[in-house]
Amino acid sequence: MADEITEKVIGAAIEVHKTLGPGLLESVYEEALCHEFGLRTIGFQRQLSVDVHYKDHVIGGQRLDLLVENEVVVEIKSLRSLPEMAMAQVLSYLKATGLKRGLIVNFGEKQLINGIKRISL
Repeated sequence: MADEITEKVIGAAIEVHKTLGPGLLESVYEEALCHEFGLRTIGFQRQLSVDVHYKDHVIGGQRLDLLVENEVVVEIKSLRSLPEMAMAQVLSYLKATGLKRGLIVNFGEKQLINGIKRISL
């Protein structure tokens, strides 16, 4: 179930944030989160390319940070405050993949709980 998956992702992200704290690059958090997923046997795909189809034409250029258990899109950020564009980005990914749930995890927050946004279609 997707809610269980998002809870597992959030738990892993909290562990990464608790260990590393804020202030590092997104790529560092992505690598650490993937390692944590491995430790917790959470299935994921990393930097997954997603195409949009328009009238028999393929439009590429979208890349998901993480797809967890083939159900939840996870976008990783490391910013002091989350721009509105991040929400639009995840909504675009959900629409392109046909998936219904996404998470934005902003490791730039002092307390990670303030940096987690759930998105549902």
